[in-house]
Amino acid sequence: MKTKKLFYVLLGTIIFIFTFSIMTLNKNLNENTVATSSKAVLSNKKIGWGIKRNDNHKQPDLGSNNKKILDNYDGIAMGNNEDKYVYLTFDEGYEAGYTPKLLDILKENNIKAAFFITGHYLNSKPELVERMIQEGHIVGNHTVNHKSMPDLDDEKIKEEIMNLHTTVYEKFNYEMKYIRPPMGEFSERTLSIIKDLGYKTTMWSLAYDDWDENKQGRETYGKDKVISNIHNGAIILLHANSVDNSNILDSCIKEIKEMGYEFKTLDEFKR
Repeated sequence: MKTKKLFYVLLGTIIFIFTFSIMTLNKNLNENTVATSSKAVLSNKKIGWGIKRNDNHKQPDLGSNNKKILDNYDGIAMGNNEDKYVYLTFDEGYEAGYTPKLLDILKENNIKAAFFITGHYLNSKPELVERMIQEGHIVGNHTVNHKSMPDLDDEKIKEEIMNLHTTVYEKFNYEMKYIRPPMGEFSERTLSIIKDLGYKTTMWSLAYDDWDENKQGRETYGKDKVISNIHNGAIILLHANSVDNSNILDSCIKEIKEMGYEFKTLDEFKR
């Protein structure tokens, strides 16, 4: 009888341990599934940034839903409507020969801007990137290869951002913290990844079709687009490969100042 009783006690103990182990395993699996699912439910719907201009220097319509999604991940596109602050930024996919002049103009006017560079730009013009840093400008991340991020998987997005980040840090001991998504395209998924990497997504609220080198020689047009659409909190996007921008920048800066606006850096951004 003692042997039989001992057998049942041991059997019960084994069953209890086995049951407890299964319950613990299921709990862990469920927690992992929830964590994975919560990341997976983020939409990868591609959002192309757009602006609906307003007259009389009023803030433009950036699209309430797109702006809300950007705000949810601490991104920025336009400052508050109370302060007459503007923020000047340039995209640098490649060097067309105009950046030295742009930097000269900024220095003469005591303006600090942000330059969003690609891997190609860094590799081909490291001396200009170094000058940007030395003269107090912000250097931002425009990814290694300028690919639309919603088209890439998570790991590739991280590589596109962090490979450039690491190279800039190793070359200049400078740590980038602002990023402009290539082609102005993003999704909830990509915004989440960007935020997790410690970056702030930086869009814009004023731009014009200045990137096309076949559409230059329109200085009056370009200046009118900038001046007539300037507004409180404007994040201005200009492309540095535009000869027109190199010719109108000085007069644009001076007129914007005369209108009562103050140029601020992204580090001074006010929502």
